[in-house]
Amino acid sequence: MATWFVYVTVKDKTQGLAIGRALVEERLAACINLWEGMTSIYRWQGAVEEASEAVLIAKTTEPQLQALVERVKALHTYECPCVVAWPIGRGNLPYLEWIERETG
Repeated sequence: MATWFVYVTVKDKTQGLAIGRALVEERLAACINLWEGMTSIYRWQGAVEEASEAVLIAKTTEPQLQALVERVKALHTYECPCVVAWPIGRGNLPYLEWIERETG
């Protein structure tokens, strides 16, 4: 089964903890890493913006991926949240198997 990293930006640690906990409790992700203190510079509605944010990295599987994206969108306060994913090609096989078990 394919495993995935899902990258999500959130407005702050509090929002990240709430979304991350929901994803793990609902078995949409096996694990969440949360980093505070990121600065984002982006164009939004015609203006260049700068904001402090936090980042979530979720580890999940192919069958859970779309449900995870939809759940993040439902819980998020942003109008258009960053939720992007890329496959995990290789790694520690017992860890990848653990991701499968925890999201199955």
